[in-house]
Amino acid sequence: MIDKLHYISQQPQNGTHLSAIKAALDAGCKWIQLRVKDQPEDIILQYAIEAVKLCDEYGAKLIVNDHPEIALKAGAHGLHLGLQDTPIQQARQIVGPDMIIGGTANTFEHIQQRVTEGADYIGLGPYRFTTTKQKLSPILGLRGYWDIMAQMRLANMTIPVIAIGGIVPADILPIMQTGVHGVALSGAITHAADAGQVVSELYHHLNQPSFNEV
Repeated sequence: MIDKLHYISQQPQNGTHLSAIKAALDAGCKWIQLRVKDQPEDIILQYAIEAVKLCDEYGAKLIVNDHPEIALKAGAHGLHLGLQDTPIQQARQIVGPDMIIGGTANTFEHIQQRVTEGADYIGLGPYRFTTTKQKLSPILGLRGYWDIMAQMRLANMTIPVIAIGGIVPADILPIMQTGVHGVALSGAITHAADAGQVVSELYHHLNQPSFNEV
């Protein structure tokens, strides 16, 4: 089961990825993606090992971004791969048949590619400009999601789609109306004055029965 709310870790001004993940877990997040850039793999592995322990304590799932070997060694629940990262088929050979693998997409053609590759879910974006990602793909905006989700329905494609990229709580209802499965947020949770209230409200909106269409 792919959760409807994905928290993408980022290092806060006064803390680490682990402190940000702990805060997100305290706030009620159940799906955490560890996304560490520009750090040696041994450092990322230590982050991943500790993040898995934290997520296990809270009954949450830990997804590692980019690194299949690290996801395997740390005992992570899943792996997320960008379009320029390790191919999903190759990663599957490393992590085995049971690990969740998500794949980034920016177009309907990318989604077709990801389905063919055997992805378990799609991270579709960016919704708007975001400073957390370098080499940003073309911005989709709300119209882009409507168009791509309509193409998916015509093609009878039911893979869960997670909207990502600069999303804030006020975007949730219009985005969910496009038929996506859920959303991924980072700064809106990391920098929230009351992250618990934000996460509670997000889940309330995400679980509205009229927006469960995929």
